Amino acid sequence: MATACKVACVSRSAYYDFEKRFQAGPTGAEWDEAVAINAMFDIHGQDDSVGSPRMVDELRRRYAICVNHKRVERLMAINGIVAKDGRRPKVKTTIPDLSAPPLPDLVQRDFTPGEPGVKTCGDITYVPTGEGWLYVADVEDIGSRRIIGLAMEDHMRTELVTSAMEMAIETRGGNVEKMVLHADRGSQYLSRSFREFCDTHGIAQSAGRTGSCHDNAVAESFWATLKRELIHRYHFATRADAKRAITAWIHRYNTVRLHSTLGNVPPVEWELRYAQRQLKLAS
Repeated sequence: MATACKVACVSRSAYYDFEKRFQAGPTGAEWDEAVAINAMFDIHGQDDSVGSPRMVDELRRRYAICVNHKRVERLMAINGIVAKDGRRPKVKTTIPDLSAPPLPDLVQRDFTPGEPGVKTCGDITYVPTGEGWLYVADVEDIGSRRIIGLAMEDHMRTELVTSAMEMAIETRGGNVEKMVLHADRGSQYLSRSFREFCDTHGIAQSAGRTGSCHDNAVAESFWATLKRELIHRYHFATRADAKRAITAWIHRYNTVRLHSTLGNVPPVEWELRYAQRQLKLAS
């Protein structure tokens, strides 16, 4: 033993200390850290866009593991758990219709979560594929941050936003007479046919100022998240491939992904909690 320690340049006392610790197994702190790291790899494997702030909440929510953000940052760095990101050039999707009658801004940048089905916002974005651009229109419930309407086509004509709104109406069971739809001043939302569509269903249209992304910040934030976590990280050979991936990601966004604005619960769960609170207040 003395010869082996000498060759390895390790003192005999250090070797016996290591042997004692090895036979005793990991300490409680070491075991807890190993469990946390394993859970972090599981979370990262399911969604590798999760950064340290959301990792803290995911650990607490899924595994009841309470670890502060500094420790999570350290463990992620040591174990090579890195949130992936990516950015690409922009394509202009908002083409203002200067001849259309003006619309009021009924939202006034008040994007506070509240009653679902009252304030919504819509927008259009684009996705590159091997077959060309795929244009995506959505309707997001500002009250719950849930995506309630979605349409994807190889064009961005008025039918695109109309289809997204039709899905939103169906999602809300057809009861949309007090709903507000906030959007930019793109020609699709200001077109006569879309205005007539909204009037028919009792939906009040709202629009921010031309060129002001902050007036529709919730919609812009959602597209940024979708592109960062999905679109910019994959190449889609066909529009069909992109549609499937986007549909699956939005389902996860609505039902699983934690939303900091909602107190770190998914939109659908937030809506259920809101409904339960209203029932208690009414009883």
